[in-house]
Amino acid sequence: MALKATIYKAQMNVADLDRDCYLDGSHTLACHPSETLQRLMLRVLAWGLNADQDLAFTKGLCDTDEPDLWKKNLSDEIELWVELGLPDEKRVKRAAQKADRVVIYAYGDNAAPMWWQSMKSKASQYKNVSVVFIEDEALACLEGMVERTMQLQLTIEGEHAWLSGNTGNCTVIPQWWQRSA
Repeated sequence: MALKATIYKAQMNVADLDRDCYLDGSHTLACHPSETLQRLMLRVLAWGLNADQDLAFTKGLCDTDEPDLWKKNLSDEIELWVELGLPDEKRVKRAAQKADRVVIYAYGDNAAPMWWQSMKSKASQYKNVSVVFIEDEALACLEGMVERTMQLQLTIEGEHAWLSGNTGNCTVIPQWWQRSA
């Protein structure tokens, strides 16, 4: 018998002082049995860091042709493709060709720097691709905030993000390895 996804609900209030963006979002998230809680919370954080009323969670791990989040316009064109993890060159190229803008959230203190060293020259060919690294310490903190129903507040200012909820607070400092043009 196959394991079923665990459902989480997240109500998130975002105050992005850098972009002058203030948004509330209510999300129902399915955590695939093979997905860690750290990765689940990274998806939530990625939504907040790119907050937009049209940014949506996709099938993610269940559909390899889709990113973890995307923003589409009314013509069904992909404006923003958000990828988590350490995608291979083929996936980065496909994302760069399909979307106006791509943001990759790399994680894994040991694996990500090695991945970036091998991917850096390839990724730099795509002017619409940004790569952001999130440290394991921040992911562990985010994991500690997981509840089946979460009330979250994300404040972003000057390259720092502060996430607070009922079970604690986390400071996340995204490291921009590459910014899109």
